[in-house]
Amino acid sequence: MAILSNLLKKGIRLRESLEQEYSSPLDLQKTQLRKLLLKAEDTEIGKKYAFSSILADFKKEGGAFYESYKRQVPIYDYDSIHAEFWQKLLAGKKDVTWPGAVKYFALSSGTSGAASKYIPITKSMVKAIRRTGVRQILSLSKYDLPASLFTKGILMLGGSTDLEFNGTYFSGDLSGITAGKLPIWFQRFYKPGKKISRNRNWGDKLDQIVEKARDWDIGIIVGVPAWLQILLEKIIERYQVKHIHEIWPNLQIFVHGGVSFEPYKKGFETLLGKPLIYIETYLASEGFLALQALPNRRSMRLVLNNGIFHEFIPFTEANFDEDGNVRKDTQTLKIDEVEEGRDYALLISTCAGAWRYLIGDVVRFVSKEECEIVITGRTKHFLSLCGEHLSVDNMNKAVELAADDLGIRIKEFTVLGEPYKKLFAHHWYIGTDDETDAKKLANALDGHLKTLNDDYAVERKHALKQVKVTALPSVVFYDWMREQGKEGGQNKFPRVLKGEKAQSWTQFLVEKKGLE
Repeated sequence: MAILSNLLKKGIRLRESLEQEYSSPLDLQKTQLRKLLLKAEDTEIGKKYAFSSILADFKKEGGAFYESYKRQVPIYDYDSIHAEFWQKLLAGKKDVTWPGAVKYFALSSGTSGAASKYIPITKSMVKAIRRTGVRQILSLSKYDLPASLFTKGILMLGGSTDLEFNGTYFSGDLSGITAGKLPIWFQRFYKPGKKISRNRNWGDKLDQIVEKARDWDIGIIVGVPAWLQILLEKIIERYQVKHIHEIWPNLQIFVHGGVSFEPYKKGFETLLGKPLIYIETYLASEGFLALQALPNRRSMRLVLNNGIFHEFIPFTEANFDEDGNVRKDTQTLKIDEVEEGRDYALLISTCAGAWRYLIGDVVRFVSKEECEIVITGRTKHFLSLCGEHLSVDNMNKAVELAADDLGIRIKEFTVLGEPYKKLFAHHWYIGTDDETDAKKLANALDGHLKTLNDDYAVERKHALKQVKVTALPSVVFYDWMREQGKEGGQNKFPRVLKGEKAQSWTQFLVEKKGLE
């Protein structure tokens, strides 16, 4: 079991995992916030918001520390924290939101806004991501796996490790930053290896991996579902085999994140010769927030003692406007105040210098005791033109069920809200390479959404007058992403398009694809 043996040889133990398993979530988070504030109290943001006075309240009983923290430090989104602080980091200034200078910035996939965001990646954050990654590997001990698996290669399909450098800082995909800093002992397992991983041309990189695929014995694959599916299809076509297990007979695990796997699952499994174990992770550009700790669960466990303090905003109209922007004086909660079955927008404070930062994801607790969550959507990726409150979670499930109804494979989709006869309509764009009847697909989606979402069912009788489907070859979605500079790596197609991105998409379809 070479991987696990190397972990033990390097002195990496189960202490942190066991600490989270047997400690109070609130105690862990209180300790974590205190560590973050102590580290950053002499930074620019620490002085502005008097972190030292917040720290004094940690000695008091109850939740005084949190009341002080949320009273003194405002909520930030990317635009506000970048304008006030992070742009100074890009100019090379030290001790702004975290001690020292920041030399690395992760380019986010930019699914919510019009342009990529520059997220600071500190040395502390790289170490935290690595530690949580080790926990994910150690969690495999809970699965019934052969010892031989831990001697096989791990294919990590991510961004280029050849980062852009402007003389002050490096920038690129988080996957490219972290892959370039893998420990030496891990590099013998890592594929596609240093040379191929440096390639910035995504198409060329995929072709190089395809050519080397037969030389590797891969046991684990890691990446965004859409791009890994494309890669496996290329390998199968190149070697004229029936499925990927003819090339990689020992492939047993797929570690994925970024988007829900359910809409992809049916098409993905046609590429396999035997079932895989699917493991979900919550690794964002801002940090490694949660991991799948136990087999046969769809949920993930929040990481509470490794560089991130979590807060939660009930995702309601009282706290967010119709565009998904947080309202002033919104209600925020700490880990012991949440309820199971409710949706919360996530705020994080991190060892990369994010403070009360609205990451943009919406989560739901399925087990408060175990801190197990599922991601249900994005604060800005939802549709509520007239009160239908349609979440990404609803959309993913409806697409999965509709695909089953019609016997088709759906690789991508997005939804736009449109005016219709002085009222409203939903226009779905479905990426499938199978023949389908758009009207039947629209009826199937509509029917399942009525079952999944009571508000949607009500509005379909009133203001939401039409549900329309345009079926497109899946390559159209990837062509648009390429035009947006969002091909490959961690980039995902937005499930809801609004504003400039909606205009860009519809214009692309008219000008480049001849669709009205």
